[in-house]
Amino acid sequence: MKRRTFLQGTVAAMAVAGVGVPATMAATGNVLLDPWTGAYGGLPPFDKIKPAEFQAAMMTGIEMNRAEIKAIAGQKDAPTFANTLAKMEDAGRPFNRAAQLFFIYAGTMSDDTIKKTERDISPVLAAFQDEIVQDEALFARIKAVYDARETSGLTAEEKRIADLQYLSFQRQGAGLDKAKKARLAAINKDLATLYTAFSQNQQKDEDEDFVLLESEADLAGMSDGMKTAYAEDAKRRGKAGKWAIANTRSAAEPFLVFSTKRDLREKVFKMWTNRGDNNNAANNRKTITQVLKLRQEKANLLGHPTFAHWQLANNMAKTPDNANNLMMKVWKPAVAAFRAEVAEAQALADKEGAKFKLAAWDFRHYAEKVRKAKYDLDQAEVTQYLQLDKMVEAIFFSANKVFGLSFKKLSGIPVYHPDMSVYEVTRGGNHVGLFYFDPFARTGKRSGAWMNEYRTQERFKTEVKPIVSNNCNYVKGKAGEPVLISWDDASTLFHEFGHALHGLLSNTTYPSVAGTSVKRDFVEFPSQIMERWLETPEVLGTYCLHYKTGKPIPNDLVEKIKRARNAGQGFSTTEYLASAIYDMRIHMTDASAGIDPVEFEKKVAAEIGIPDEIVLRHRPTAFGHIFSGDGYSSGYYVYIWADTLSADSIEAFKEAGSMFDAPTSKRFHDTIMSVGGSVPPEVAFRNFRGRDVDTNALMRDRGFPVS
Repeated sequence: MKRRTFLQGTVAAMAVAGVGVPATMAATGNVLLDPWTGAYGGLPPFDKIKPAEFQAAMMTGIEMNRAEIKAIAGQKDAPTFANTLAKMEDAGRPFNRAAQLFFIYAGTMSDDTIKKTERDISPVLAAFQDEIVQDEALFARIKAVYDARETSGLTAEEKRIADLQYLSFQRQGAGLDKAKKARLAAINKDLATLYTAFSQNQQKDEDEDFVLLESEADLAGMSDGMKTAYAEDAKRRGKAGKWAIANTRSAAEPFLVFSTKRDLREKVFKMWTNRGDNNNAANNRKTITQVLKLRQEKANLLGHPTFAHWQLANNMAKTPDNANNLMMKVWKPAVAAFRAEVAEAQALADKEGAKFKLAAWDFRHYAEKVRKAKYDLDQAEVTQYLQLDKMVEAIFFSANKVFGLSFKKLSGIPVYHPDMSVYEVTRGGNHVGLFYFDPFARTGKRSGAWMNEYRTQERFKTEVKPIVSNNCNYVKGKAGEPVLISWDDASTLFHEFGHALHGLLSNTTYPSVAGTSVKRDFVEFPSQIMERWLETPEVLGTYCLHYKTGKPIPNDLVEKIKRARNAGQGFSTTEYLASAIYDMRIHMTDASAGIDPVEFEKKVAAEIGIPDEIVLRHRPTAFGHIFSGDGYSSGYYVYIWADTLSADSIEAFKEAGSMFDAPTSKRFHDTIMSVGGSVPPEVAFRNFRGRDVDTNALMRDRGFPVS
């Protein structure tokens, strides 16, 4: 599954900060706080940013936001939506602009200055959020609007906001007594510090660790494209004439698949899987233990037995048991499929005279050989047809055919790194928004792939068009040569673009329910389903062009891809579910006495029977989804939950006869992609499908037995 996020840090959960940029806001003279200026309703001022100024700007923004909240809470007039919740939608814009820009830099352009600011500001932001949530006068006004929501003439969207804001404040402790509020605030402040420490430790290992290869013989089995990419990376590290395998998934996984050097596969595998668990200052084990203790105490203060119970109460799943039931329904057939895959891989290795039992660093390599023998499908051959530039054209083509969007590359737009591209998005000649693309790995950029919303759509005081970005970590090749990516990387590109489209297609009045502001186990739905357009004949036949000849991918190779669609499904599902089950179980365990996350990993492996030939997709000490913030903690299950929605929805397109069927596409746009969080997710899905989700669609889609 693919990693994505909106913002790192406490600001992501701010209950009151709007993110639009109305032109009527008064300027402060500070580029980080002021409304954005220029074309397209204003552009992020990346050409004017000085990282050393972030902290002071955010502190000023906090004071401005504090004054706004005080004014809202202290009104003499009786609470109404207009004088309370609408004003909260409009509050915090200067602060949020500064924080938004800062966390963009923290994720993509981190350096010593940014890291120090992040360490300093994270607990301050946590304290400020608690200050707002614990304001009794403000909460009383929110509750009054909530209590009168059915009788005060509110629109459906306004009722939804009243529901969400009241629940948000309640969940964050607004109703606690003074002593419990103080303790909760202290916990949140400590957690913010620990989350930053975890992230920076992980990034330190990813930035600094790499495997250096001295001889081209060490690259046996690798494609020319990957050899060039590794050589270029070594050159950037001051090791010209050698080859560097970076500590990123896009660099490590191809090596694990294609390298014929077992000792080097083991070395690369251990580098990648031991991030945050090395004998150095960046070890994350104690940090995780502290996080778990504090989360347990927080959950208890808020009236829940475990952190998982607190987290899921606000998700579609509602309870840990519901999430566990889905995961375990899939776990058994996934493991059975994986064991069959291992048996085939082991038999092939034995036939080749390997004389060893396959280890986790061997499986990908021999599974690829099985795929080649069984389906006559060679990933290395497929990769020759997956040029990054052409895949970008493919996501734009898909968005055009399904949603009517067009993309035009712009020049002269300020960016924070020269690798970035910027596109104007239009529909029917009308401006929709902007799309920024930051594709390549580099020092100071965290691993994974994700979407950011630079500016959220709204129609509140003025029409505000969205600005979104996708951020990836592809391996950059030699200048002027096409960048070739794997099928998994191409799927990641489509996945993250699904998030971008969710932001771009938003059509709500208020920013707090726009775009991706939805429940966590629903937010992955648009991204999961977007991956499926990569597999369509229209995309494969038009955009999968050989990087040397320019010829389209042959029909027989397309047929092989189709036949092998579920090949390796046991591995990928088991690898993912192992992480998701670990996440849920560790957060359902009372952590008051302290839990060693790695020992707990071993315990879970024994309990559920994780095969020896596999490890968690995200081992605990580098599991940023769940330990670098609260966003996906007790929530890594959301990918399988969302894929259930996706699998069922794909059947709607198949029933219509085409993945580009116009009526189905329009219904998907109108009921899912454009409504943001203004409609409860269960209702949104029923509006699209005409019924509740069929969980067996997931089993059918993955080729598992239907129970």
